Amino acid sequence: MAVNFGPTAHDYARYRTGFPPDLFVRLAALGVGLPGHRVVDVGTGTGVLARGFAAAGCTVAGVDVSPELLAEAERCGAGVSYQRAPAEDTGLPGQAWDVVSAGQCWHWFDRPRAVAEARRLLVPGGALVICYRDFSTGPGGVGAASLDLARAYNPDWPDAGGLAENPHWRDDLAAAGFERLHGLAFDTVVPFTHRAWRGRMRSASGIGATLPPDRIAAFDADLAELLRVRFPQEPLQITHRIDALVARRPADH
Repeated sequence: MAVNFGPTAHDYARYRTGFPPDLFVRLAALGVGLPGHRVVDVGTGTGVLARGFAAAGCTVAGVDVSPELLAEAERCGAGVSYQRAPAEDTGLPGQAWDVVSAGQCWHWFDRPRAVAEARRLLVPGGALVICYRDFSTGPGGVGAASLDLARAYNPDWPDAGGLAENPHWRDDLAAAGFERLHGLAFDTVVPFTHRAWRGRMRSASGIGATLPPDRIAAFDADLAELLRVRFPQEPLQITHRIDALVARRPADH
């Protein structure tokens, strides 16, 4: 399935919520993203994770392969420098960064190459942090109903339903010699108007980044009707699970 976030970059920037401040507080308690830390955010997209680290006082570089997503990231400013590059070969100097971060994107990479690049970039003892935020798909909720509709429009969407807590991430990092693996997870509730939730769903990889415009429009119209009939309250209160996996490059290598 060909995935291209370029056509949905505007929806992605406007309707995808950022990582909550509590994530950066919890990471700081683990010594990740402290003021003055140098951070490379790979697969930065529209820069939501990068901006969170910048707001915490870090010096942040964001890299991504999509010019459309980077254009949206640059419009937000917020003290992050951006460049076009893949996570597997950033072109940035090695052993010069305290943190390599990846938000909502690790599954898109050639993971053995991406973890090798992260190790090259990090100073000894530096941290790689993989973050995900996925909306709840519990039975009877708006997330589950929306996802069922999305699957009806794109039954071949392989990653529908979220990728948090994927055990392969730990295997990737351990195989590359990373150590002191530490996971954290918590829930947060995010309010959405109907319009914003429709935009959020249009920005999904299996909808706006995959389907042709007429199918996206048809999905959006059906979702609007679903919300009107089954979930008329506004704002919707959507529970999200935040997951992060932190690992350290060995200090003596």
